[in-house]
Amino acid sequence: MKIIRLNSKEIEKIYNRTLIDRKRIRERVRRILEDVRLFGDEALIKYTRKFDKVKQSSKQLRVSESEISAAYQNISSDFISTLKLVIENINRFYKKQIKKSWKTGNSDGVILGELINPIENIGVYVPAGTAPLFSSVYMSVLPAKLAGVKRIVLVTPPRSNGFVDPHILVVADLLKVNEIYKVGGAQAIAALAFGTKTISRVDKIVGPGNMYVTEAKKQVFGFCDIDMLAGPTELAIIANRFSNPDFVKADILAQTEHAGGLAILITNSKQLARQLKNEIKPGFIIITENLEAAVDVANKIAPEHLEILINNPRRLLKKIKNAGAVFLGPYSPVAVGDYVAGPSHVLPTGGSARFFSGLGLNDFLKSTHVIWYSKKALESVKGALEKIGTAEGLIKHIDSVKARFIEKPNK
Repeated sequence: MKIIRLNSKEIEKIYNRTLIDRKRIRERVRRILEDVRLFGDEALIKYTRKFDKVKQSSKQLRVSESEISAAYQNISSDFISTLKLVIENINRFYKKQIKKSWKTGNSDGVILGELINPIENIGVYVPAGTAPLFSSVYMSVLPAKLAGVKRIVLVTPPRSNGFVDPHILVVADLLKVNEIYKVGGAQAIAALAFGTKTISRVDKIVGPGNMYVTEAKKQVFGFCDIDMLAGPTELAIIANRFSNPDFVKADILAQTEHAGGLAILITNSKQLARQLKNEIKPGFIIITENLEAAVDVANKIAPEHLEILINNPRRLLKKIKNAGAVFLGPYSPVAVGDYVAGPSHVLPTGGSARFFSGLGLNDFLKSTHVIWYSKKALESVKGALEKIGTAEGLIKHIDSVKARFIEKPNK
């Protein structure tokens, strides 16, 4: 690992990193999106052949029932039992986030409230490039289901044999996802956002992906909603001289299994830094004077995953402001959050934890404000309305209020 100094240009690059090199891929993604918008299924077939080396017709874009049945032949009963345990953990976590419509009123005749409804159509992107990340299926679908989403569409790249990984299919089927399509990359995002003859458009797209998927999500925002701009995975570890170096090493090496993953050790122990510097090649080490300074560095980095591998990690937790997920203590590796703990592993990266949150139930809900005034209540605020409307120069707004108090003569 490379040791970098707190006042160096290298650490500034880490603080100010971006999710993607937009200059390099923005135009390429724009062309793909436009192509799919104009030519629909034809463009999907073309790009699947070009990028995934798979030839298919428009009828083969959607995964068939026979393909799903065949997938079960490659899955053990132990896997399904494990999945049921994970589903229970995730449901237990997200049930705490359930929101309900509410209203409140007063004696003046004012009723205010909030109408909470699920988004009706959701698209879930599941990466399958270097590895079939079937865990992204349940991490994205389950909170949507609990929120009450009616239609969930799953898109994922096909393997070289033209089929989807059986684990992805089985998990999706067990979660009752009825629409699964063999298409990936920016072209899949375009299909979800604009719709094609085979794939009807959705209202929101969620799920992680590579830089092309991320850039595509950015460009279609406005045609539909997105969860976040999630790029390559990140890990920052706060450790001191009492931290187990083998745990730190194992977690950093686990991070290297992801292409383009970022791993950073933040420590006030020069001994730990020297030891890991020679034992691990990828990643960076930042040495601070104390753990409080380490927290400051972590907040500036705003990592996707933050591990606090000290004996009493909770004393630092209240100082953490920017992180997708925080893992406390030596026995809470990122892997437990990736697969079984409960909170979704779809988390903000590239420093966007400063303003984005991890995928949650609220991502699948929308709020409608409810306002109900009686005549008496409207009359009580008529003066305030007139002053504000006049100051803004919107006289017809004031007239719309006055019209309700004009007495019409009896005929």
